[in-house]
Amino acid sequence: MADYKLDAVKGRQGDVSSQTGAESWFYSDVVKEHFFSPKNFVMGEEDMSAYNAIGKVGSPACGDELRVWMKVDAETERIQDFRWKTFGCGSAIASTSMASVMVTENGGMTLAQARKLKPQDIMERLGGLPTRKFHCSVLCDKALRDAINDYYRRTDQFDKIIVAAKRLVDPVANVTDHDIEEAVLDGALTLDAVQQRTKVGIGNPTCLPAVEELIRFYREKYFGAD
Repeated sequence: MADYKLDAVKGRQGDVSSQTGAESWFYSDVVKEHFFSPKNFVMGEEDMSAYNAIGKVGSPACGDELRVWMKVDAETERIQDFRWKTFGCGSAIASTSMASVMVTENGGMTLAQARKLKPQDIMERLGGLPTRKFHCSVLCDKALRDAINDYYRRTDQFDKIIVAAKRLVDPVANVTDHDIEEAVLDGALTLDAVQQRTKVGIGNPTCLPAVEELIRFYREKYFGAD
């Protein structure tokens, strides 16, 4: 596991506390179900050669690493099976477990439908996640998108590959819009907090208006309007 443990905190089973005791969170029953009994998890050294798409991603926010395997029907482009493996926190495990259910239920999503799946959709099915752990639902979303790109790459449909571009916001500190996005996802919701994490704008204050606009954009995108 990562930097915390599942515990009974203040008499509430399923509360989560950091090992230092500095922070604690409470998980919904659905999150706990998918953490303790993850769905579609790859056990041991299973043979995954029958799967025709692989996605992988790592999160600098919490150190989680995630790999997913998809079996896609060539005619319908529906996801017939979705398996995954991670060494990560409880939120990452629960989010990916739920995502694996969502993309395969009711005959499976098409790749086009799966691309429209948002972290908020996963969060809603889980009954919510602590704000500090929201980036975990983004982690499985990114792995899913990486697997979709991998399928199109393997089937020579290069025109359908979508790669998220990065824009350099502060050339002095070498900070991109992606860096700011990750900072917001990790709980840095103000300019001061983002600067503490990224050093953006400290040596180049002319970029600060753009930084503040990006913070507002990502806050609204992931956490809703203020």
